[in-house]
Amino acid sequence: MSYPEPIYIAQTTSTNTSLAEICDRGETANLSSVYTSFQTAGRGQRGNKWESEQGKNLLFSIVIFPERLMAKHHFILLQITALALYDTLSEYTDGISIKWPNDIYWRDKKICGTLIENDLKGIYIERSISGTGVNLNQKEFKSDAPNPISLSQITGDTYDIETILHKILNATEKYYRMFEEGYSTAIRQKYLNAIYRKEGLHRYKDADGEFEAAIADIEEDGRFVLQDKEGNIRKYLFKEVSYVI
Repeated sequence: MSYPEPIYIAQTTSTNTSLAEICDRGETANLSSVYTSFQTAGRGQRGNKWESEQGKNLLFSIVIFPERLMAKHHFILLQITALALYDTLSEYTDGISIKWPNDIYWRDKKICGTLIENDLKGIYIERSISGTGVNLNQKEFKSDAPNPISLSQITGDTYDIETILHKILNATEKYYRMFEEGYSTAIRQKYLNAIYRKEGLHRYKDADGEFEAAIADIEEDGRFVLQDKEGNIRKYLFKEVSYVI
C-alpha cells in the first residue's frame, strides 16, 4: 500500500467537507482519504441528499493533486474514480455498470454515487476531492430516491467496510498511475466498455422532452453523444440530459 492510511471519523457533516478541512490545514499527501459511519449532510449530484443508514455503508472521500492537469481535461479524474468503483464491485456480482457520468449501477438500480469537487488555480486543477457513497449492508431505503440498492440486497451477504475501502483505494491508485504514465486512452476505452446502456435504443429526457436514442460516444471532455432513432446526433454536457429509467 503506497497511499496513506485512511482517516476514520465517526460522524461528520460530509466526508468531502472533512477532507477539504484537513487539506486546508497543511500539506496533505496525494490519495489521502477519510471515511465515516454517518454523514449528517451527505450530498450528491444536483444537490440531492444521500441516504445512508448509520454504520451500514461505505462513505468516503479521496483527494488527488494532479500535476498540471488543465480544467478542461477534468473528465479523466471522474473516469479514474468511476472505474475503481466499477472494478471493486464487479468482484462481488455481475451486472455492474457506470451510468454517465459517474453513478455505479447494478442492472437498473443505483448502488453507488460520487460527487467530485475541484479547486482550480488558473486554468489547472489544483485539488480534486471525490466523495462517494457505496450502498453495502443497508437492507431498506426509506427516502424517495427512485432506485437505490445495496450489495447486500443483491448477494445476501454482509461486507466489511474497511476491506471494500482498501480495494477501491488500490484500484484508484492503479488508474491514477496509469494516467500519470500516459495511458489516458486506455482508461477512456475501459470506461466506455463499462458504460450503462451502452448498446441499443433507450429513453432519455432533455429540455425538449423525452426521446429514444443510442449512445454514440462519450467525448474526452465528458460530452455525452447520443444518436436518436431518426439518426440525429445530440451532444450533452452534465445535467443537460437524463436517463428515463
